Amino acid sequence: MLSVDYKMIRLRDIKFRYNARYVLDGLDFSLERGDRVGLVGPNGSGKTTLCQIIMGLSSPESGTIEIFGKKRSKESDFAEVRGRIGFLFQDADDQLFCPTVMEDVAFGPLNMGKTPEEAKRIVSATLKALQLDGFEDRVTYQLSGGEKRLVSLATVLAMEPEVLILDEPTNGLDEETTERIIEILNGLRLSYIVISHDREFVARTTNRLFRISKGKIVEA
Repeated sequence: MLSVDYKMIRLRDIKFRYNARYVLDGLDFSLERGDRVGLVGPNGSGKTTLCQIIMGLSSPESGTIEIFGKKRSKESDFAEVRGRIGFLFQDADDQLFCPTVMEDVAFGPLNMGKTPEEAKRIVSATLKALQLDGFEDRVTYQLSGGEKRLVSLATVLAMEPEVLILDEPTNGLDEETTERIIEILNGLRLSYIVISHDREFVARTTNRLFRISKGKIVEA
């Protein structure tokens, strides 16, 4: 029987390179239940690559990936992972592809087997929780940058994930929207990883801080 205290994410000796340069070189990382991790480092240090490896969107050259207590290596191993970990992309336009907000937020629940009625209830509850009441029929491409970011977060939360990965969630946002995202994250009962260059944002939303340096993770 699987122990309930297993690490939610555990990476060991991960190596990944672009051309001849290793961006991850023997990296070890783990996320336990209740962890809210900030991940910092210069551009090109491998922060986004690390998160793509967790989601199965990139494959390391070597190393071991264990997520929710199971080893993951093949593409099929990550189907369950993508249903249980919500990944917020750096660019909201990469997350939103349906004509309306309702369709975008309902897409995940419907793909997870919810009925249209159940999906509609989930959409309404998620938008209300993010103070986006009345956005259901809004045209996605006409939203402001901040509204797109909040709706893209709604698409992730509507899937009721156990873990969140957020890649530069406040990039290009105004102070008001940033404050709303801080409030939302602090109100969630989820473990998450935040990649951000915004040190104040990281300080206010995480309880552990790591830096990627020379292909490895060190606690900052």
